[in-house]
Amino acid sequence: MNSSPPTKNAAYAGRYRGLVAAARAAEAAQAPGKTGFAEAVARYLFKLMAYKDEYEVARLYADPAFLKQVRNEVDGDNLRLTFHLAPPLFARRDKTTGEPRKMSFGPWMLNVFALIAKFRFLRGTALDPFGYTAERRTERRLVRDYEQLVDELIVRLASDNHHLAVGLAVIPEKIRGFGHVKMRHLTAAKADEAALLEQFRAGGAPLLKAAE
Repeated sequence: MNSSPPTKNAAYAGRYRGLVAAARAAEAAQAPGKTGFAEAVARYLFKLMAYKDEYEVARLYADPAFLKQVRNEVDGDNLRLTFHLAPPLFARRDKTTGEPRKMSFGPWMLNVFALIAKFRFLRGTALDPFGYTAERRTERRLVRDYEQLVDELIVRLASDNHHLAVGLAVIPEKIRGFGHVKMRHLTAAKADEAALLEQFRAGGAPLLKAAE
């Protein structure tokens, strides 16, 4: 699989469609009568590939629909927005936890979001300032790891290990949240994935649930 940062264009979408189609074909041919594997791949590959980076978050906030929705829900005359963010390039680390500390920003951030959104064409290029952060590198690695995992599951899929393949395919369900919260969930999810994959390769019965 391509290891370069995703540009989320037609080629990126093609990677998604190709793997989902391969999972569907393998399930039909190698585990006839069983379902769940292809659906899981479709759902969780999408979840991993469609992660919200800084450009996407900026686009959502800069969309006039966001401000319209807020004004519909609260008194527009007294509206003052405050954004609590931990910018990856600027946030300081908490001395106790080591986690990034959130900073408060006023409504002027809407202009910043609009500016960042305009530069989303930099996503995946060498000029992308956010693409070098640990979190973005991890997001891209998760996509590649999942694609490689599904490739292996497709090759080895059979009726007697189908349940394990489904369990492995839904592991990304456990990777929830953002920032340091997501990293904690990722550690637990990878541990469960390793245990299930060992069983899948050995042909044993599942010993744990893939998602809680």
